[in-house]
Amino acid sequence: MKRNTVVLGITLLILAAFAWAGWANYEYRKQAAEKLLANAGHAELVAAGSTDSDTAMTSSPLMGKPAPAFTLTDLNGQKVSLASYKGKAVLINFWATWCGPCKLETPWIVELRNKYVGQGFEVLGVDSEADDLAPTDSAGLAKEKAAVVDFVKLMKMPYPVLLGGDSLTKPYGGLDAMPTSFYVDRTGTVVAVQMGISSKDDMEAKIRKAIGAAK
Repeated sequence: MKRNTVVLGITLLILAAFAWAGWANYEYRKQAAEKLLANAGHAELVAAGSTDSDTAMTSSPLMGKPAPAFTLTDLNGQKVSLASYKGKAVLINFWATWCGPCKLETPWIVELRNKYVGQGFEVLGVDSEADDLAPTDSAGLAKEKAAVVDFVKLMKMPYPVLLGGDSLTKPYGGLDAMPTSFYVDRTGTVVAVQMGISSKDDMEAKIRKAIGAAK
């Protein structure tokens, strides 16, 4: 009986040791993941006023040049061209349904669009899922479109949302960050660029620059 008690005690100690080791490993991995996430979140929310980060996030070979022309299909199957917005200031916002920062900034875009639409401003939301779907993959394309429709409804986006943004990767400089926004003035010239997310105030300042509003 005494021997059984000793064996049981040793067994419990061994199990406890394994449990502690597993918990410690879990805590380590959890803390590492949280640290990584925090750093990523900080990088996404860097204010446009910062120095080195600002240069990296706002530099583009398209600055001061005409925005590349394009024609894409909206959610109703209609063709929409950038040229049809000639004379208006336009925010071309490349985004994706999987993009966390896009979910954060979209309500700002909706609010600012509604604020400045009366001054000749419009937004073109260009979905860029980067799924590399073949034109013949009807099931994949339908699934992608359904995800976009759900996102648009959830965010109550009142502006045109266009599909197939990945086709514009080359003319718009790679689109390596999501979201990426190009602010185009009334003459069709790119006057500001934002790769990644900045802030609502910075976004509004760039919109005002595009429409030619006084500071």
